[in-house]
Amino acid sequence: MITPAEVKYILLSALIVLLLAAAYGLRLAKKGRARFERIDRQGASRLLNQGTMEWTYWVLEPVAKFLVLLRITPNQVSWTSLSFGLLAGACLALGHFGFGAIFALISGLFDCLDGMVARISGAASDAGEVLDSVVDRYVEFSFLLGLVIYYRGIPILQAVTLLALLGSFMVSYSTAKAEALEVDPPRGSMRRPERALYLTVGAALSTVTIPFLEPQRESVIPVGYPMIVALALVAVVANISAIERFWFIAKAVRLREKDLAESRKRAAEKVLIEENSRTHNDAAGVRL
Repeated sequence: MITPAEVKYILLSALIVLLLAAAYGLRLAKKGRARFERIDRQGASRLLNQGTMEWTYWVLEPVAKFLVLLRITPNQVSWTSLSFGLLAGACLALGHFGFGAIFALISGLFDCLDGMVARISGAASDAGEVLDSVVDRYVEFSFLLGLVIYYRGIPILQAVTLLALLGSFMVSYSTAKAEALEVDPPRGSMRRPERALYLTVGAALSTVTIPFLEPQRESVIPVGYPMIVALALVAVVANISAIERFWFIAKAVRLREKDLAESRKRAAEKVLIEENSRTHNDAAGVRL
């Protein structure tokens, strides 16, 4: 199912990434790291270092400024991200890992750009953040749904994909739950950018490996070993991360409730002491 055109475009995309990495390397040598407040605030993780995030923002910042110059709105960028995300899922469902990876990459880049466009243009809003979050969920679901459909003839691989889907949504839900409970969201591993990166790379590498590693195969369809590795990584790490996050949130909520109960207890004891003191003074006054 992998076409020569897919391999060509994947190799071209890899070349562009290498050239951009080399350009950022020159930037590092001359001026040092490109620092961004948002990245400093968000922080890195064990699976996605801060340098990679800074490089991505450094590459996309001129693009975001150009989109602002063209008067492209953040919402239009978000809808574009959704469109390419849905295309990626459709390609994966048909076994076109290369096109799926390319469309997923474009979708991810526009996902980064919508927030940058909003901040540069001063158009950031709560409504825009809601749209961005909704688009992220649909894009991620589309990608994994495409793989669920593709692996429908191989139950074990379909199960791994569903576990990756479960872990992905539970990590996102834990963050939303923490914010709703007014608890600082735990960082942990396998946040949205990490999952998108590993899954997209898995699809891209599968495009190159399938013609060489699976020219003759036992299964009806090529499985794409890098894609399976990426799915297994997300399935395991994301679910472990989700459990850790919920444990952290529950612990924080329990500590807050304990502090609140102790505060109320101290307040009640203070009121009782004041009442006893007032009663004692009144009784002393009567005796006098």
